[in-house]
Amino acid sequence: MGRSSEGRSSKQQSSQVPAISIGGEPVVTLVRPRTSGENKPQFLEAIVVPGKGMNLLQVKAYLPGKGEFNLITAPDLPEAKAFLEDPSDAFGNHIFMIGSAVLLPYPNRIRGTLSPDGKTIETTVAGRHLSLPANMKGKNPGAEIHALHGLVYSSQFEDIKYKNGPTVSTVSGILHAGDMGGRWFSKTDVSVQVTLESDALEMTITTKNVGKEPDPMAISLHPYYEFPSGDRKQVRLLIPAEKRVVVNNYDDVFPTGEIVPVKDTPYDFRPPEGAPLGTLFLDDCFTGLKRNSKGNVVVQLIDPAAKYGLRITSPSPDIKAVQIYSPVQKNFVAIEPQFNLADPYSKIWGKTDTGMVTLQPGKSVSWRMKLELFIPGK
Repeated sequence: MGRSSEGRSSKQQSSQVPAISIGGEPVVTLVRPRTSGENKPQFLEAIVVPGKGMNLLQVKAYLPGKGEFNLITAPDLPEAKAFLEDPSDAFGNHIFMIGSAVLLPYPNRIRGTLSPDGKTIETTVAGRHLSLPANMKGKNPGAEIHALHGLVYSSQFEDIKYKNGPTVSTVSGILHAGDMGGRWFSKTDVSVQVTLESDALEMTITTKNVGKEPDPMAISLHPYYEFPSGDRKQVRLLIPAEKRVVVNNYDDVFPTGEIVPVKDTPYDFRPPEGAPLGTLFLDDCFTGLKRNSKGNVVVQLIDPAAKYGLRITSPSPDIKAVQIYSPVQKNFVAIEPQFNLADPYSKIWGKTDTGMVTLQPGKSVSWRMKLELFIPGK
């Protein structure tokens, strides 16, 4: 494993959290110095966990009138280490409960038949029988066990390179995932890069088929964005989506195959100023996305009480949906631009394009996201 740290000044090193390893790899902290001016929001820090799937665990920013603020729901590093390395977490699910987990080759749910030992889901994907981890079920009695969020979210990435430079800080890593423990189609390499500047954070996730078989692929990120004001009801979302996927209930959250318009419903977040969350529970997939003049999908989180705005820009042409998860009693919203609809190979979809990409040998596909801070109304 290689590690590069050139370009770090002593001031930048002193501002970093103490070195700690999670999942067998040191945690990487990217830092940016505060620029002058009290009226401009700016990014200060990003914490990445290479040993647990390159999870973007935390992003720290300066907000005018509020000071420094953690944008993502996650504990501090000692508590995160204990949580993520908990030996009772048999499937490694803890990694997508905090921070921002990398999800692939199937973000969201896949249903199937539970194996006799209760450890796998037997299912058919693209005409091929697969055994996937039976790692999730709802809380209601009799809830169906299913596979959730892919096969790499808790993996240890290698060849970690990072640099805290004078204007840009970066970290990158690679996972030689193979056929993901015999659970997927072909051999896959996954590379992740995070770039931090004062006015933007960018993340790129790329998968390459390095095997000999066609490789179905979808990618997403699972970040929990905090509300700085703590007042969920007045927080607004802008989602450029014309349609919403109907689910059977909010415990299983299995798609029914029906896709309905959001117009004239509480799920219409298309207005330029967004729409308030209010008391609406959300665990919904939005599709029928409209891109701006540059071809980007742009979602905005606006917290008027905190004079805070977060713009999430996704240029990847393969992003066909945005999953939103925001329980009423919690102070966060998960905003997940992704390639696919849930349970993408289910018969319920008929001829619907569910967003999966088939990578031929030697081909690659990338998921990209850019975060920017802004002050609403300016």
